[in-house]
Amino acid sequence: MGNVHDFEEIKKRFKEADVDGKIEIYTTVDNLTVDQYKELLRMFPIKYLEKLERAMA
Repeated sequence: MGNVHDFEEIKKRFKEADVDGKIEIYTTVDNLTVDQYKELLRMFPIKYLEKLERAMA
């Protein structure tokens, strides 16, 4: 991982996923940079942020 092409695929899957899918991707994908995690987080619906936080706990 770490490859820009791989991250673009992850972003595409993340964008197309429902909330539960987004949470699964965010919590299971390894080896992303802090900036890449932030980029995914910007695409996450704010009203479900607590659900994401619970999944990460």
